[in-house]
Amino acid sequence: MATSTINTGSLLAIDIGTASTRALLFDVVSGHYRFLASGTAPSTVVAPFFNVGEGVRRAIDNLAKATGRRLIGSDENLIMPGLADNSGVDALVATMSAGKPLKVVAVGLLEDITLASARHLAATTYAQVVDVIKLNDRRQTSDRINTIMQIRPDLVIVAGGTDDGASQSVLDLIEAIGLASYLSPETQSPHILFAGNQEIQTEVRSVLEGVGKLHIAPNIRPTLNLETISPAQRELTAIYKRVRNAQIGGIGDLLSWSGDNLTPTAVAFSRVIRFLSKKYDPDKGVLGVDVGSQSTTVAAAFDGKETLRVYPYLGVGTGSVRTLQKSKLDGIIRWLPFDTSNDAVQDYIYNKEIHPHSLPVTRKELAIEQALARQALLLAVRRSLPDFPAGSARPAPDLLPWVEPIIATGSVFSKAPSPGQALLMLLDGIQPTGVTTIVVDQNNLSSALGAAARINPLLTVQVIESSTFLNLGTIIAPVGYARFGTPILRVRMTNRAGVETTRKVRYGMIEVLPVKMGEKVKLHLRPLHQFDVGMGGPGKAGEVTAVGGAAGIVIDARGRPLRLSQDPKRRKHLTRKWYHALEAKG
Repeated sequence: MATSTINTGSLLAIDIGTASTRALLFDVVSGHYRFLASGTAPSTVVAPFFNVGEGVRRAIDNLAKATGRRLIGSDENLIMPGLADNSGVDALVATMSAGKPLKVVAVGLLEDITLASARHLAATTYAQVVDVIKLNDRRQTSDRINTIMQIRPDLVIVAGGTDDGASQSVLDLIEAIGLASYLSPETQSPHILFAGNQEIQTEVRSVLEGVGKLHIAPNIRPTLNLETISPAQRELTAIYKRVRNAQIGGIGDLLSWSGDNLTPTAVAFSRVIRFLSKKYDPDKGVLGVDVGSQSTTVAAAFDGKETLRVYPYLGVGTGSVRTLQKSKLDGIIRWLPFDTSNDAVQDYIYNKEIHPHSLPVTRKELAIEQALARQALLLAVRRSLPDFPAGSARPAPDLLPWVEPIIATGSVFSKAPSPGQALLMLLDGIQPTGVTTIVVDQNNLSSALGAAARINPLLTVQVIESSTFLNLGTIIAPVGYARFGTPILRVRMTNRAGVETTRKVRYGMIEVLPVKMGEKVKLHLRPLHQFDVGMGGPGKAGEVTAVGGAAGIVIDARGRPLRLSQDPKRRKHLTRKWYHALEAKG
């Protein structure tokens, strides 16, 4: 991509997570933007600080030590803009995922239409729908008022009525919201986001303005068959900032430093995925996954059309117990390659919830944590599949669409002891189909780059193009089902020197082609027994150019959907075999 003129200097990105706060420094090197270094510190959102500022300062101090660059002035403020002696920075952006999810009441006319759209909007940020109000819920207005006042939601999302559609029914629903807001103390009254029939905005204002914190956004369901989330999502981000500023100390200073440029981490991550979808194969989508301490995010984009879903309390730290509760113990244990007691697994998970900064110190603890990550990712991806665009090409409705590439971020992947372990977690949790590439955001830059794109898109483009992500390898995942050991794929590989090698791959195995990092080869793929590798249908053969990654080129011949053996002894044997297949390379 051609390089535009550099007219902005250094940029500092602050990412406040539930467990860790990171300070990331970007600057111009030899005429191009590059990532330079990071500083990390424990987040201080909860006790004893209840203020993000302490964690931010420590992260910046650690960054300053790593770079030798003075960032904080004698007045204890960030030096901005940068000075001639190379101290300070020219711009700052911030992202945040820390804090309890926003409590949301969703309001809509019909469960499967406007109310579903209200839920979809809430799912694009760190929020949890705690109650719904709909046309046929049969509660009296007084009961609705009591419910809202008892729940004390941070936000009420009102959808309903297509443009030029229902009006009085929507106004009847918001009557309770207005009365509950009027009766609540100002500090406890919720923000109200109206994203319904645009023809009744005047009436909505007359009911809610003055008694509640009203926000108006374009209709998220302008017609019965059209859902438009993005315009309302921007208003939701603004509400998110106001709620967090009221809830958590230190946010005000961060907003001041960044010029109000604080973005929910998931929203910033989604921007990067949307950008990549315009750069890569338009016939495929781009998938991004972020497994964090408290939540898991799934972002997908198909030719610029995005789907973003955030799953609070589905994580590997403060969300680990909720992950266990949503999947039950068997859902975690099935990924373990060894025998262990149920109590040992539960003890580790509950301890991780209390001490999210703790690191696994034994191989068994590491395996439990990675099993937890697999399960969190699996649940999140499965729940997101129905929300991907209807026109996205996929081998079956309940399987992942064809995507290229897959971007994974989160410390559980970037800090895995080997690329092979990170890759196996992603293969198990995502279960990609066809031919794709899996890369790990090893420095956890994605959300920072998404936030930076608002003020310096050139920085985002150039850092992404600088190979800052770690390519784990090209993945070939045939779709289908067969008896274990049945040949399902013939592969002919030709390297640059013209040397050909052939391999027959059997169902149930993971095989690694010996290709060096960055080496390009041509692969001729011939699926057998009506398996599908994305070459035009079941049984269709074709050629692709593949690039070796840190784990080589990997053929995941375990079928889709992945079926684990019901026999514990056999399942553990196969799990160990898959693990060693990738460890031998990774």
